[in-house]
Amino acid sequence: MRDLQREHPEYVARKTMWQTYRDLYAGGEQFKSRAGLYLIPRQKEPMAVYQERLARVFYENYVGSIIDWYAATLFRREPILVLEGEDAAGREFFSVLAEDCDRRGTALSDFFRRLLVDALVVGKGLVAVDFPRGDRLPGNRAEEEALGLSRAYLVRYAAEELINWSYDEEGNYEWVVLRTSYLRQGEPGRGDWVRETRWIYYDKENYEIQRATGEGSAGERPEVVAAGRHGLWALRQVPLFELKVSEGLWLMNKAALLQLEHFNKSNALSWALTMGLFAMPVVYSERDFRQVVGESYYIQLGPEDRFGWTEPEGKVYQIAMDNLIRLKDEIYRVCYLMTQAGGGLAGTVPQSGLSKQRDFTITQEVLRAYGDAVKDTMKRVLNTIAAARQDGVRVGVSGLDEFDIGDFRAELEDAERLLALGAGSKTLRKEVLKRLAFKYLCDARQEVKERIAQEIEEEIEGMQGEFGEKEVRK
Repeated sequence: MRDLQREHPEYVARKTMWQTYRDLYAGGEQFKSRAGLYLIPRQKEPMAVYQERLARVFYENYVGSIIDWYAATLFRREPILVLEGEDAAGREFFSVLAEDCDRRGTALSDFFRRLLVDALVVGKGLVAVDFPRGDRLPGNRAEEEALGLSRAYLVRYAAEELINWSYDEEGNYEWVVLRTSYLRQGEPGRGDWVRETRWIYYDKENYEIQRATGEGSAGERPEVVAAGRHGLWALRQVPLFELKVSEGLWLMNKAALLQLEHFNKSNALSWALTMGLFAMPVVYSERDFRQVVGESYYIQLGPEDRFGWTEPEGKVYQIAMDNLIRLKDEIYRVCYLMTQAGGGLAGTVPQSGLSKQRDFTITQEVLRAYGDAVKDTMKRVLNTIAAARQDGVRVGVSGLDEFDIGDFRAELEDAERLLALGAGSKTLRKEVLKRLAFKYLCDARQEVKERIAQEIEEEIEGMQGEFGEKEVRK
């Protein structure tokens, strides 16, 4: 039995950072429950005061909203799957996969949207290709289809669940170890819950799954619960793919320190404002003052005595407010959303319309870079599935390059002008018509899109044949 509990040095170095980034993205109760890790105590601050500040903690989650905006904007129109090949069974399978890619009813576009969010938060998103496991090996392809063993599906893993790995000479995974953990109910009727941990090992041919229950020293020793060849063994490939972004496009890594600084400054300002509401009385007197002061008491002053209240002048409050606005704008700026930054500080020069348009052009280029990364990963995953199933189809992915849904009439007019050039290319005509149809019916099922694409192909081929016969008759 393999020892799968060892951790890669890079995993050990990054797992705390990944947890911090997950908390910053989630915000809400998840962040508040771990706020003691992020709220910095003042020097020699009494523990009672720090605990009260911790109880009043709040978090303005800018970076989480930014990441969700990028994911929602990129997938405003679903990616288009373009299938090439005459294999009807393969086309039908990918139509089903596009609507339910993980056997839980998740559409392929929704699955990769979540994968992109993982990449923007922790630097990469992981997806594994798996096949159902049967009690016996099928004798042929028809029996495999009948048993449902060729129904490939996708499994999403968090970056924190990949605990160990190795690369080959070409930079591809040689083997990986994934660790998952979840709560499950124990024996029926007892009502207790136990934590089950699984270690999943993949290399280029085989897989092995080990399981253990319990935590710490009381936990059971892992036992092997499944082993054998995985679905990509014939391709000599580890069935784990990653959607990865560059350091410059890793948004959480660029904004995390700014978000933490904003969190501490905003909570310090809030605490100071709260304390300023409870003003302290001040008595100016040369004699010993021993009277009890309170709402239900009165004080007696001498002829030369004076009474007042402490109240801050507010200069430091204005400085703190300006600093918070600058930090917020910097978070948006490093995330390439310049149009949302720079508008809060007093005295800031307002941007012209052309300047704002130029800034949004930068944001669109970043969105296109994310779209290219998603399409590349999606094509690699889907074509690997097609190769493992031995389908006679080739999968292409288009779209994810338009982020403002304007009037469809403008696109239709552009297409008419292009076709009116008289290029005489039936391939051009087919591709233009399919692109228009897919854009207009972007929310339709993949099965419907495939049927429309086939009908366009048949119609154009028929028209071409008819024109050819007329030329012969002439």
